[in-house]
Amino acid sequence: MNQTTANAKILVTGADGFIGSHLTEALVRQGRKVKAFVLYNSFNSWGWLDHCGADIRQNIEVFAGDVRDPNGVKAAMAGCDAVLHLAALIAIPYSYHSPHTYVDTNVNGTLNVLQAARDLGVKRVVHTSTSEVYGTAKFVPITEEHPLQGQSPYSASKIGADQLAYSYYTSFGLPVVTVRPFNTYGPRQSARAVIPTIITQIAKGQRVIKLGAVTPTRDFNYVQDTVRGFIAALDSTQGVGEVVNIGSNFEVSIGETAKLIAETMNTKIDIVTDEVRLRPENSEVNRLWADNAKAARLFGWTPGYGGREGFKRGLAETVAWFTQEDNLREYKADIYNI
Repeated sequence: MNQTTANAKILVTGADGFIGSHLTEALVRQGRKVKAFVLYNSFNSWGWLDHCGADIRQNIEVFAGDVRDPNGVKAAMAGCDAVLHLAALIAIPYSYHSPHTYVDTNVNGTLNVLQAARDLGVKRVVHTSTSEVYGTAKFVPITEEHPLQGQSPYSASKIGADQLAYSYYTSFGLPVVTVRPFNTYGPRQSARAVIPTIITQIAKGQRVIKLGAVTPTRDFNYVQDTVRGFIAALDSTQGVGEVVNIGSNFEVSIGETAKLIAETMNTKIDIVTDEVRLRPENSEVNRLWADNAKAARLFGWTPGYGGREGFKRGLAETVAWFTQEDNLREYKADIYNI
């Protein structure tokens, strides 16, 4: 922790989401001052923050708004020294259905965060990218110099957001670093993602598991590793104006992932292809495998759940969470969630 961020007040956008809630918890447990930006709704729901312990909820300042609203973003950021910008729409299938919404949230929302940070003189902005911007790997492991390929409206919107972040560094000197996590998994993840899809189907008694394509490979990142990556990027004095991969440097297919989950859950399964879960052929990202050397060099970050054994350990922790009755009740395993 450097002197700039040790006593900083930190705004976390998307704090109500999967990664954002874990990140908010970790920051609070480190004794940081945190303002949690959650999506406004009439139920006064704080998303996954509602499921955190009272020790967490009582030590965060919550701001309900919408990143698509520049006035709300600037009001939320007032008095903050640093911003961790995670708020985004991320479901790829839904981006085929509603691409305009992805531009509004991911591109214009990021623009609002960047402009507010510039206006308010924020000392460090950590912007969230995604490995999806690389598309199907042209070479592996994928370094930060890999070409960008917008193979879905989601990935295209994130490429646009990343380029805006870079432009605010080159044009205005905004101290922004772009963190590019590969496929994060763990407790609280949406069932639109493949690992929760498999776990929840098995946990609810299904043995014929519906999936999309099983041959693509992914570099899965346990959520606690991703959180440590964000905090390392926040606390470092390096990386301004740069993109940094956060990945495990371990490649595994979706089919093999399903087998490992079944083994973890002591179950035998059969996998069937559900046509509705398949991406359009040219939109499928067939291979992702992260080179994480830059994160180690700049931030001193390495995965705690790396390699096959680390992946199995992360899966076991994820299964343990999802199979708790109160948690499993939150998921509709019989309905395909785009």
